[in-house]
Amino acid sequence: MQELWERLCRLPHRGSAGPFEHLAAKLLKGHLEGLGHTVQTQPFKAPRSYGPELILTSLLLALGGLFSQWWLALLGTYAFWAHFSGWWTPWRKLFDRYPSQNLIAYGPASGGNPKPLVLMAHYDSAKTFFLYGPAFVGQFRLNFLFNAALATVLPFACFLRAVPPLIGAYFLAQGVLLLWRELKEPYVNGANDNASGVAVAVQLFHELNLEPLPGYRPLLVLTGCEEVGTKGAEHLAKSGLLPPNALVLNLDNIGQGELFYATGEGMLVFHPYRGQLLELAQTTPGAAPLEYRLAYFDTRPFAARGISCLSLIRLEAGLPPHWHRPSDRPENVSWAAVTATLDYARRLVRQLG
Repeated sequence: MQELWERLCRLPHRGSAGPFEHLAAKLLKGHLEGLGHTVQTQPFKAPRSYGPELILTSLLLALGGLFSQWWLALLGTYAFWAHFSGWWTPWRKLFDRYPSQNLIAYGPASGGNPKPLVLMAHYDSAKTFFLYGPAFVGQFRLNFLFNAALATVLPFACFLRAVPPLIGAYFLAQGVLLLWRELKEPYVNGANDNASGVAVAVQLFHELNLEPLPGYRPLLVLTGCEEVGTKGAEHLAKSGLLPPNALVLNLDNIGQGELFYATGEGMLVFHPYRGQLLELAQTTPGAAPLEYRLAYFDTRPFAARGISCLSLIRLEAGLPPHWHRPSDRPENVSWAAVTATLDYARRLVRQLG
């Protein structure tokens, strides 16, 4: 497990839908095949950053406010809610232009008509931004809610005289900052987010192949492009490969801090989790419950479809340590935390049998 993690971290980064993400996919596929697993590649297209779509959103809101055009502002409001909720947009294909891939490995079925037990982790890494810096990240949720409130009220404010141009100027400035991010900010190494989760998911999947879980069939799903809108997980959810009775255990940012199990997620629309994994987590010592509203997990498209999900994450002061910062490097990951997460996940899933 540690060797795989170290090999992932030797790459400079694994930026979504970029050349290093493709190298990471090749590395992971070779590692799994070396362990004797057959790996299926599921290709899809995605953006390399969420920045361009949010720049368009900011531009729509800026023009709607500066010129008091309620219909432009309303379009920007929908774009904002759609981006952070995973809804369909007519301009999606303009941004989903770069090849990426999910890696899927099927374990042995145990018993008649076994349930799929999906072990999921994303292997791409994110671009940094000043909002993730130590001086700002503590107010990340508050800043997001402020933006959401302005974006939501702007179409109604367009019928007032002085307010819309002020809001429009605010979103124009935000668009400029996002453009600066696209041009200047680097991708992070992602040792914690999420090479740590990948290592645990692969290890647990391998163990379940060696010692099958009665009544279940393990599936390993390593997703691309989580950092730009759960694109890999969304593609998998739409593909129909996972039946409605699947259980999804997601591992994300588990290399430092206190261990939590999410009871649901949603930055705007909250999707509560349900099912056996959540019920078992509530009685398994070692992790605390959490309503996760800070960002999104790869479980978002599955939770929205009513599929049983659970996500494990470690936090410090309510935040993932070194979240989307250049300091997300191997030296800032506690291997004891990684192995403790594996132990908790192992105890959790073994109770299913």
